[in-house]
Amino acid sequence: MTPFKFEIVHQSTKSRARVGRIHTPHGIIDTPNFVAVGTNGTLKALDNEMVSSIGLQLMFCNTYHLLLQPGPEVIEKGGGIHRFINRNMPIITDSGGFQVFSLAYGGVADELKSKGMKKHGGSVLKITDDGVHFRSYRDGQLIKLTPESSIAAQKAMGADIIIPFDELPPYHIGADALKRSLDRTHAWEKRSLEAHLKCPNNQAMYGVIHGGVDDTLREKSCEFLTNLPFDGFAIGGSMGKTKEEMVTMLSNLLPKLPVEAPNHLLGIADLSSLEQCVPLGIDTFDSSYPTKAARHGTLLTQKEGNLKITSGKHQGAFIPIEEGCTCYTCQNYTRAYIHHLFKAKELTAMTLASIHNLHFMVELMNRYRSEIIKNCL
Repeated sequence: MTPFKFEIVHQSTKSRARVGRIHTPHGIIDTPNFVAVGTNGTLKALDNEMVSSIGLQLMFCNTYHLLLQPGPEVIEKGGGIHRFINRNMPIITDSGGFQVFSLAYGGVADELKSKGMKKHGGSVLKITDDGVHFRSYRDGQLIKLTPESSIAAQKAMGADIIIPFDELPPYHIGADALKRSLDRTHAWEKRSLEAHLKCPNNQAMYGVIHGGVDDTLREKSCEFLTNLPFDGFAIGGSMGKTKEEMVTMLSNLLPKLPVEAPNHLLGIADLSSLEQCVPLGIDTFDSSYPTKAARHGTLLTQKEGNLKITSGKHQGAFIPIEEGCTCYTCQNYTRAYIHHLFKAKELTAMTLASIHNLHFMVELMNRYRSEIIKNCL
């Protein structure tokens, strides 16, 4: 029995959107919520004390990168990931599968440009029913990642929510290959769950629904995984080539998931996707988009949309990024100063921009929850 519980606070009468609370050993996650990605145990340009002060309730860390550096044994010796990175709020880790299969098949950008599938390219040497053999991009060390070793690494790190090992085939894959991939993923997820249940460690595990944009395979994945004792469900794999394709797939999929369990959309949390997907009943969304945009000088605002702070028009703008914003950056600095920092290539520019964008996302999700409670969404 883990100290993990999901409660639905309010179900909208207008859509499938809902407000809920996920209880974890390190605190509560109000849903729907945005999950920022801290690949190496930190959001780029921000320290974890600042991240916590902004109010980010759930942070995503990447098992693949932490496996290679500093290694799960170092994190475990340091008291687990919460103590190691100095974060006392909830953390979710992935299985490492996304990064490994990106090496084999290319990234999302490659597949959507119709570049197709690599032949086990990059550092991936072999993919079998047992797992994946690859070389570390850091030192060339030969590593074998299996469902059991992925879970062992996540156990050593001790995140509140963990993910089973899965295969991530690209959008451009034949129907037969997609079916074979789904069967392999289901076998790997079952093995991951069995390894997890031998030592629950006060952690929850989300099953990952796959099947690409094939509704029949997505339904098959739902049926298989919801019959196993997962604590929640994530939606992974290819989401389609267009946003419309993704929304159609999710619209068909969400009603098939158990309402009493939390769900998570992997890797998607841009503003237009949130606007379309929150009403579908998705509880949490992770993405590196807001912090990556910040580092490239794109600031998120409610009234002006995406604001490019490097534009010359901000050179003499002695106003905050957004009037009324209560973030640390807007309370202390002007557009003119942040514009100057970016032009001077000062690292502080990325920090101040990231603080604002992360605060924007936290407040945006607050507004979504308020609108759902009022049945306006």
